[in-house]
Amino acid sequence: MMYHAQYPVRSSVPVHFRQPEGYWTPVAASKIPEATVYLPEPCPGSVLNVKTSGLVSIMEIEGRPGLNVQKKGIVKQPDPVKPPPNNTEEDMDCKDMKKEALSRRSAWQPTVFYSLGNETFSFTGQEINIRESLDSFGAVIWPGAVALCQYLEKNREQFDLLDKAVLELGAGTGLVSIVASLLGAWVTATDLPDVLSNLNFNLSRNTRGRCRYTPQVAALVWGQDVKRDFPSSIYSYDYVFCADVVYHHSFLEDLLITMQYFCKPGTTLLWANKVRFQSDLCFIENFKKVFNVTLLEEIPQEEVWIYQATAKTSAQMREEKREN
Repeated sequence: MMYHAQYPVRSSVPVHFRQPEGYWTPVAASKIPEATVYLPEPCPGSVLNVKTSGLVSIMEIEGRPGLNVQKKGIVKQPDPVKPPPNNTEEDMDCKDMKKEALSRRSAWQPTVFYSLGNETFSFTGQEINIRESLDSFGAVIWPGAVALCQYLEKNREQFDLLDKAVLELGAGTGLVSIVASLLGAWVTATDLPDVLSNLNFNLSRNTRGRCRYTPQVAALVWGQDVKRDFPSSIYSYDYVFCADVVYHHSFLEDLLITMQYFCKPGTTLLWANKVRFQSDLCFIENFKKVFNVTLLEEIPQEEVWIYQATAKTSAQMREEKREN
């Protein structure tokens, strides 16, 4: 059986075939032609790892020969208008949902069970199964995402997400977007195009039939064509969520610009991040220059900080500039 890789595969690269049970089987792949990998017939849901130049790209097989994660062509933009709530067996009116949330709060305890490639969480009384992959930093769960989910769970009265429009930047595996959806929000989860397949899989798997609104997935590259793809005249959000989006990469300035763009008057940004590098601290200082920032929680054992922020007005920034 021949499978086509997502991008060119160099000759003599090691190829591993992971079966659903979670173990790895090496497969010889010497002198293979470009963009072609020969493998035994995979089981549905298996994952193929193709290592190129020390980087790992994981592509979903799902029992089909085609491995292209992203379909070529125009990516559909998310709907800017919140739809009517879903009519599901679990749908309920606002009062009933708030009562249910309060009753679950007392019984909730965060738990996590790890297996290779998957993690299982419990939030809002629901089991959440997250599939991870190694194709990018965004396809792995990081501490900031878990911390932000726990904070939203514990502080749902302060941050009532019911019927709120939520945008997540750098959604990764989708854990934060899933929890926000379970808390009643209308969520748009965004990330780089090569992350969207796994993101969409996790969102669909964990929200179908459970949520008041069906979450959306959209490609968003920080600082690139944001005004064109998300015109401010039609896209607005009550909350912008970010988790572990700041680490050692060269797009921190673009990230800050993107945060500013989506944080209009009335928008609240919640950002959770593990502090790892000096560049993280520099970003925090720049972040405070353009946002009114409150440190909501510090988790020393995880080195995670959770911030609440609103955009500073032009008058505020002018006044601060004069003072400095």
